[in-house]
Amino acid sequence: MASRTEVLRYLSSLDYPAAKDAVVRQAEREGAPPEVLRALRALPPVDYADDAEVARSARIDPAPEVDAARRAQQAREKQHQRVAQHLRSI
Repeated sequence: MASRTEVLRYLSSLDYPAAKDAVVRQAEREGAPPEVLRALRALPPVDYADDAEVARSARIDPAPEVDAARRAQQAREKQHQRVAQHLRSI
C-alpha cells in the first residue's frame, strides 16, 4: 500500500483543480510505481482542489512506519468499550 508521501511525490507539478483522470495521468508521466497508481485509480471520479484532497481521498497507508504484523497486534490488544452512555452506570 502506498504512503501519503509517495502519492504526493508524483503529483508535485500537477495544476489544480484537477479531475481524477488528470491526477492518474500525471502520476503515470512521473513514473509512479504500481501501488501509487493503484491508489490513484481507486479515487472517486471528482475534481480535486489540491494535493491534500487527493491524499485524503486515496487509499493510502496511514502509518507506513508500522508493519502489518504490529498493526494486527495493536488491533487485537485494543479494548473495545463501545457501550452506550445510559448503560455505563448499570
